[in-house]
Amino acid sequence: MAKRPDLTGHQKKIVNRYYENRDTISTTKLAEVISSLYLEDDPKKSGRLWKSAETALVNLGVAGPVAASLVAARDVRALAEAAEKIARDGGGAGVRGPKTT
Repeated sequence: MAKRPDLTGHQKKIVNRYYENRDTISTTKLAEVISSLYLEDDPKKSGRLWKSAETALVNLGVAGPVAASLVAARDVRALAEAAEKIARDGGGAGVRGPKTT
């Protein structure tokens, strides 16, 4: 993190802890979005949730095209499997797009 003379020591510690736990925060956010997607009936709200899911995937290290393909498939189960793999492996580097049949 860049030096920020405008922050107090206490504030700097808060900011540093945020960045230390950023992957956990993003993983939790993705899990919450997936839960909301399972329950959501409104297509407009669902679209916003899918965009949030894509952002969370990219923040977790999933390649942009892979995240886009997971979102484009609109398959909540595939998204949940990807999130499980991310949580298990500690990052999104090994996540692949949805299977096409």
